[in-house]
Amino acid sequence: MKRVIFLLLGASAFFLLSCNSESNRTEETSLASSIQEPSYQEPHRPQYHFSPPAKWMNDPNGMVFYQGQYHLFYQHYPDSSVWGPMHWGHTVSRDMVNWENLPIALYPDSNGYIFSGSAVLDQNNSSGLGTQDNPPLVAIFTYHDPVGEKNGSQTFQTQGLAYSLDQGKTWKPYEDNPVLPNPGIRDFRDPKVFWHEESSRWVMVLATADRITLFASPDLKSWEKLSEFGADIGSHEGVWECPDLFPLKTTTDEVVWVMLVSVGSGGPAGGSGTQYFYGNFDGNTFQLNPSCRKALSTSENKAFWLDYGADNYAGVTWANIPEEDGRRLFIGWMSNWAYAIKVPTEVWRSAMTLPRTLSLEALEQGMRLKSQPVKELDLLQGEPSQILPQALEGTVDWSNKLPSGLSTWRLRMELDLGDSNDKDFSIHMSNEAGDTLTLGYIASEDKFYTDRRQAGKVDFSDAFPQVHKAPRDDSDQILRLDIWLDVSSLEVFADGGLTTMTETYFAEKPFTQLTWQSAEPIQLKEAKVFPLKSIWNEIRLK
Repeated sequence: MKRVIFLLLGASAFFLLSCNSESNRTEETSLASSIQEPSYQEPHRPQYHFSPPAKWMNDPNGMVFYQGQYHLFYQHYPDSSVWGPMHWGHTVSRDMVNWENLPIALYPDSNGYIFSGSAVLDQNNSSGLGTQDNPPLVAIFTYHDPVGEKNGSQTFQTQGLAYSLDQGKTWKPYEDNPVLPNPGIRDFRDPKVFWHEESSRWVMVLATADRITLFASPDLKSWEKLSEFGADIGSHEGVWECPDLFPLKTTTDEVVWVMLVSVGSGGPAGGSGTQYFYGNFDGNTFQLNPSCRKALSTSENKAFWLDYGADNYAGVTWANIPEEDGRRLFIGWMSNWAYAIKVPTEVWRSAMTLPRTLSLEALEQGMRLKSQPVKELDLLQGEPSQILPQALEGTVDWSNKLPSGLSTWRLRMELDLGDSNDKDFSIHMSNEAGDTLTLGYIASEDKFYTDRRQAGKVDFSDAFPQVHKAPRDDSDQILRLDIWLDVSSLEVFADGGLTTMTETYFAEKPFTQLTWQSAEPIQLKEAKVFPLKSIWNEIRLK
């Protein structure tokens, strides 16, 4: 009966019904157990990217490493394959490659839906929610009150806590939620929290309409405002969302702070995108590096973009990575709000990007953020097929180098472009049904491009069948490309990850044909095609 009431009355009815959290949890568990176990072989299902067992998924949340496991939570609606009342889904991995699905971690309660946020290990038990011997994992997230939103309130988003004392298996909402009330800002969400050693306190970056607001706390429960950033800089075509702030060491051992900010519209490929800034954080304020401010003021779109494809959004980084590891590890939602609810999948909807290592490189024009697939992904690789060095000209067919019948492979290649500006080329991935996905380079513009206008099903949204372009930041005549193809996604890492493009596609059949085209000869220095294994051969569901 409750499901019927929700369908008739909408979000307000669900919110009122969810006030009885234990009853709601029981119903959700019953519903989850009634869903048919997925095969992970459904049409368009990725084979080496994480996707939910069933139903809707969007932003990655609560990413924290603890006791040998990478925890990945995500925005999840377990009742439908389109967006609805948000929960936190939960999966864990020991290598960021093979994932084990766990029960839903956080459910809507009397404060609202569970929107995006982060998680930390409270090692010193500053919150008092655990003990010195058993410090808590603490999730910090946005409560979204649908009743308040419907009634026109400006304060329907607040920040709450939940904690776990059993290594993240189960979570308990903090009894005095919310811990950060809304001061009157309609968009007040997506807290990313980290421990700032120099000031010995927790710092939160929070998306607040057209800027990021920074807060501090000694205990994760009481917060004071520190400063604001961004009202006069960057892309503002969409509301700011899903911030992150972290330090990175450059190749000269300089520490530079990087801020990520996602925007729901106005991205470089249309719709959603993630921009970044670099500068200094002194424990109170984030200030741009002078070269960053200068470059942004003269940039065509006033922003540096983490990814120039259409399908890398709301990504943030893992907390509590061991010091001996030292990497800054990132994952994003592989979709776009321009068409996310319309893509042609049914059992589940959307996937995450490949996990990536972020680093900074100093170029003549300033710092640039690099993204590279994590080294653990090498676990997926089979024996490669080698393409011999040669001068590539006209049409060259490499189809016999691909794994038989599969759209799961990686192409690594190194090209010598020389000093000419007429070395255009294109790489075409296609199938016997006539679907074609193209990656190319326009030398006169010094830009890469992707073309998915003929890559299978495209008529579900006018925003989908497009050509997208990305600038090449590296000036070296040697071009390195690292191309990852899954059943329904293409991820391109050029010049060691200085330029990245992430695109989804929905072909009718696997791409079993691979061809090269160029009008002028281009020297291939080396190339290898690696078959990639499925991570779902042994499904681990609990």
